Amino acid sequence: MDFRTDFKPITVQPQQIEGKSFEVIDAEVGEHSYTAEQYPVVQRVIHASADFELGKSLVFHPDAIQAGIRSIKSGRNVVADVQMIQSGANKTRIEKHGGQLNVYISDPDVIQEAKRLNTTRAIISMRKAIKETEGGIYAIGNAPTALLELIRLIKEGEAKPDLIIGLPVGFISAAESKEELAKLDVPFITNIGRKGGSTVTVAALNAITILAEQV
Repeated sequence: MDFRTDFKPITVQPQQIEGKSFEVIDAEVGEHSYTAEQYPVVQRVIHASADFELGKSLVFHPDAIQAGIRSIKSGRNVVADVQMIQSGANKTRIEKHGGQLNVYISDPDVIQEAKRLNTTRAIISMRKAIKETEGGIYAIGNAPTALLELIRLIKEGEAKPDLIIGLPVGFISAAESKEELAKLDVPFITNIGRKGGSTVTVAALNAITILAEQV
């Protein structure tokens, strides 16, 4: 195996890495149709994934960014479908305004009810979330069934989120759940296709909380 011996790493100070990364992203994205308030979300999704195709597939409800900012600044809670989002999100910026980031999927009552009904914990967690959360932001990056259930609850008038960040990843129902989300007249951030995941959902959520800090 031939290893290069002439490789010289680029020296960048830690505080400069993010800025330099965004410069690369801006150069490669080039011209785009996103608004000035939407583009920071696109930037952070690409930054988190290094996937320009995913970033460029993002779709925004016209009121998505402002609805998210209002929700954060009003101290509304954030609901995530899985713990990975809870681990990655900047909870300090949420809690600063009085909100919390909650995940219900591993709650004992959710597990028990899912077994009783022979359904997924993701579905039951959404049913519990709407009972305990007024408005709020729903950040769904892993479970298409959670997003589909939330959509059903919205259509039946049982839920009215301030914003849905719906970016589940997968081969079964992921793309379809996002297509259904994009039909709703509820503020949303989603994308076209199978790609997504908890990491990019965290990136989008963190972008909203940063924007909330700037206004």
